[in-house]
Amino acid sequence: MTAPMVLYDDATARGFEPFALTRPVGELRAGGALIRARWERVAASRATGFVSAPHLATFAEFDAPPASRAVTLDAGTLLVNARFAPALDAVLDGGATVWRCDGQVVAMRLTAPVDTQRLSDGTLVLDTLASAAGAELRGWWLHDVWDLTRHLADMLRADIPLLGRDAEAPPAHAAVLGAHDALVARGAYVEPYVLFDTTDGAVLVETGARIAAFTRLEGPCIVGAHSRVAGGRIAGSSIGPNTRVHGEVSATIFLGHANKVHDGFVGHSVIGRWANLGAGTITSNLKNSYGDVALWTPSGVRSSGMPRLGSFIGDHVKLGIGSRLTTGCVIGAGANVYGGAITPKYVPPFAWGEQAPFARWELEKFLTVTARVMARRDLTLDDAGRALLRAAWSRSPSSA
Repeated sequence: MTAPMVLYDDATARGFEPFALTRPVGELRAGGALIRARWERVAASRATGFVSAPHLATFAEFDAPPASRAVTLDAGTLLVNARFAPALDAVLDGGATVWRCDGQVVAMRLTAPVDTQRLSDGTLVLDTLASAAGAELRGWWLHDVWDLTRHLADMLRADIPLLGRDAEAPPAHAAVLGAHDALVARGAYVEPYVLFDTTDGAVLVETGARIAAFTRLEGPCIVGAHSRVAGGRIAGSSIGPNTRVHGEVSATIFLGHANKVHDGFVGHSVIGRWANLGAGTITSNLKNSYGDVALWTPSGVRSSGMPRLGSFIGDHVKLGIGSRLTTGCVIGAGANVYGGAITPKYVPPFAWGEQAPFARWELEKFLTVTARVMARRDLTLDDAGRALLRAAWSRSPSSA
């Protein structure tokens, strides 16, 4: 019987807003795969649960494991830090019980039971449980939410040859530039007049995806399963599954099931699930001063140390036509912003309106819209999903 594997959101991970309000960090897309899926590949085992903030207790999404309800984690459990994204070709040394990267513990095989109460608030550091020196594990630490974009290009260059191992060359009617691989999985469809530019890295189109004519895909780039690209320039990005994209996208992660089906520029950004970007939505990803971009965080505004950084858009966000997002903008989960005004640096969760001060989206109306949106992809907002969103709404400010 395979030993259980549990992903742990520490206190830092629980501050990865705007996403931590509605999902555990293991369900964020890092490079070409979810962090949880990366761990499953490396461990050759399915994750059995996660430990995160209490308001995520009913989180349920596709094949994600449930929140762990165990009073103790048994000896033999593989406990991993969800802020670490292992390299997809890394291997857990079978003789080790502790694995480290840059001197810090990223995973450990418990040698004795651990009371889950010790993990409840996220302050426990896994190093305090480790007695062995441990083996080294390759990968990327995510110290801040913007590290998802900081490491994106390097991760995609490492991921694509592995994720595209069974893919084939594009059809003859597509054009290919550059020396890196252009890969199309079986079941994907590429129309004529599509250009694969692999000058700076490989391009992978996953199964069921459809690429429309007059699309330029610039590597390193992944278009996820069953996504559709309806034209434009998609460069250095990781497009999650069942996403609709059009226009100009650069160095951006779409978690999946999102819509950007019209013109507009999105760069150096992370877009949550079920987000909808109205026609002409534009993100700024470079300050006029060319200085480092600062972002709102739960602990205050902080510099990212990065000169290029766009927007972090939470799950279920709705942006009206002509939305203009300032450099380093954070839009909380469930916000509905319209009117075309330049957004402030931070829009609270479930905000409603044209500009600050925002009203608050009424909960039942929000849930009705969410159910309607999910039904368009033949999915149902079930009781667990409603409970999760109710908990998130209850944790958000009463006045946006």
